[in-house]
Amino acid sequence: MLKKSIQLLQQEAAATGANTLKRSLGAVNLVAIGIGVIIGAGLFSLTGIAAANNAGPAVTISFIVAAVGCAFSALCYAEFAAMVPVSGSAYTYAYATIGELFAWIIGWDLVLEYSVGAATVGISWSQYLVKFLDKFNIHLPAQLLKSPFETITLADGSVIHGIVNLPAILIISLITAIIVRGTKGSALFNLLVVSLKVGVVIIFICLGWQYINPANYHPYVPTNTGNFGEFGVSGIFRGAGVVFFVFIGFDIVATMAQETKNPKRNMPIGIIGSLLVCTLLFVLFAHVMTGLANYTEFKNSAAPVAIAIQHTPYVWLSQAVIVAILIGYTSVILVDLMGQSRVFYSMSKDGLLPPVFSNLHPKFQTPFKSNILLSIFISLFAGFVPISVVGEMTSIGTLLAFVMVCVGILILRKKEPNLPRPFKTPFVPLVPILGIVTCVAMMISLPFDTWLRLFVWLFIGFVIYFGYGKKHSKLRQNNS
Repeated sequence: MLKKSIQLLQQEAAATGANTLKRSLGAVNLVAIGIGVIIGAGLFSLTGIAAANNAGPAVTISFIVAAVGCAFSALCYAEFAAMVPVSGSAYTYAYATIGELFAWIIGWDLVLEYSVGAATVGISWSQYLVKFLDKFNIHLPAQLLKSPFETITLADGSVIHGIVNLPAILIISLITAIIVRGTKGSALFNLLVVSLKVGVVIIFICLGWQYINPANYHPYVPTNTGNFGEFGVSGIFRGAGVVFFVFIGFDIVATMAQETKNPKRNMPIGIIGSLLVCTLLFVLFAHVMTGLANYTEFKNSAAPVAIAIQHTPYVWLSQAVIVAILIGYTSVILVDLMGQSRVFYSMSKDGLLPPVFSNLHPKFQTPFKSNILLSIFISLFAGFVPISVVGEMTSIGTLLAFVMVCVGILILRKKEPNLPRPFKTPFVPLVPILGIVTCVAMMISLPFDTWLRLFVWLFIGFVIYFGYGKKHSKLRQNNS
């Protein structure tokens, strides 16, 4: 299997000049990028679902279990990112350890995950914008808020079809314009929105803490109903499976490696730091939420945080949560768009995709053509495809990437044990093996249509790889 050597990747990481990405990110920027994509609307919904159906107040323990599961993969990512600080994340690591074909599979799937993720979040952002504006009696034309495949029931009972989800297209276009102008500017924008989003979470924790009713914590671990996963110890672990997907996103930090100052130091800080900060916030958030309201009140609720807020005098917090969700979605879109263009950039630099995806802007040193082309594709998805279709494409590709990175650590430790490693994953092979087991278990639990979508997308990828990528592979040409 054709592989890139670690030495070649390190040479690429050390390259400077006009056709290289600009190093402008520090440790704080990287932590903010990680937090930006990890803290999304899922925190405000999945916490209540896991508490009501699985763990009760012990959902706080579920968050810790899920974080430990993510930490196995995060530690492996940190070793690779410090040792080989180049764009591409899991794609690049697979290229060095498992080979070109597997690298293509990971890169191709990651791009789908990031693109579909941005489209899904763009559609949800549009829906929450409507809710926010409704509070101020501002109503946008209904036809411009839905895809042509969705119907809208008006106040008089008549039914019309949507035309396009215009707000979704506009937010994706706006974020793309920010990204094209440079990574430093994008990072500052992300730092601002993350600060606002985290601020709302902290305000909820601080204001809600004084209204906690200790009786809501008894029993802290509700008795199991007799069914696996419905409370008791098994409920804590099932709850961990539910909230696990809230944590997914720290891997996007690794795609920023080639734009990071002192990556050997800052990449591990960014990856592990964002996971630690989010875990602390999630545990405190869940503790306050289940302390304000009994976990049974969250049953079948689409807005469990609103229920918790009703037990405080701060009714305005419900509107603040909508603002936090809007801000949270904005930062998720930004980081998704940055991540997927950087994966395409690396694949294009390797010759597996056309050069247009690695062309850098002469002033901003960003892959602007890739950003624009991908934003058009994502905007069309967000504007014209219902969220019920887009939303079915879940995080199976991300979990597959986690597995590949953990496998890569095991391979490199065996084949090249003496390579300089600025950061070393502890307790190898235990940590990578636990990472593999955790992620495979999550993948198996996903529905069949998710696997079907993955296979269809990979089939399209194989056609492109064998039709274009394999013939134009720079590594293959240099070895022939």
